[in-house]
Amino acid sequence: MSNHFFAMMSRMKNIKRWALMRNSFSENISEHSLEVAMIAQGIAIIGNSRFGRGYNVERCAIIAMYHDCSEIITGDMPTPVKYYNDDIKNIYHEIEDRANEKLIGMLPEDMREYYRDYFFIKEGDEALWKVVKAADKISALIKCIEEGIAGNREFEKAAETTLQTVKAIDLPEVQVFMDEFIDSYSLTLDELKI
Repeated sequence: MSNHFFAMMSRMKNIKRWALMRNSFSENISEHSLEVAMIAQGIAIIGNSRFGRGYNVERCAIIAMYHDCSEIITGDMPTPVKYYNDDIKNIYHEIEDRANEKLIGMLPEDMREYYRDYFFIKEGDEALWKVVKAADKISALIKCIEEGIAGNREFEKAAETTLQTVKAIDLPEVQVFMDEFIDSYSLTLDELKI
């Protein structure tokens, strides 16, 4: 029997982000998910090492890796549309849940529960999902910074709004990540001093 889960996961690279905006370079959800996983892992490590959190760092990274997989089926809906009002937001979350169930259904029966735990909030994982959401916003901010460096004014308002959203996140480990790492995204390769 053929199981299509991993073939579908490989389609993440075909789903473009920021579709309504003029991009200097395109970004797909595969690239985005890897970046979110690395940032989420870093935030979780900061939380554990500096604030005594008990984050499962590896689990946080894996949840982040799969956080946008539903978009393989739904596509990337622009944030202003997705969060226009509570009705649309709730309906979209229901659509995402159905898409995730469809993807999980593409696995052999004995593997499904393992993956369900990465696609849906499990009791006790709420703090990890909060870190992943923060990393997702930081990844969006990084895209805005990169577009600004490329001279694309299209992302100016998104950069302002996203920065304010990140600053409002009530996790000190997120603010430490911002203070210690975000400025480097504005540097050239030579300035990074490899």
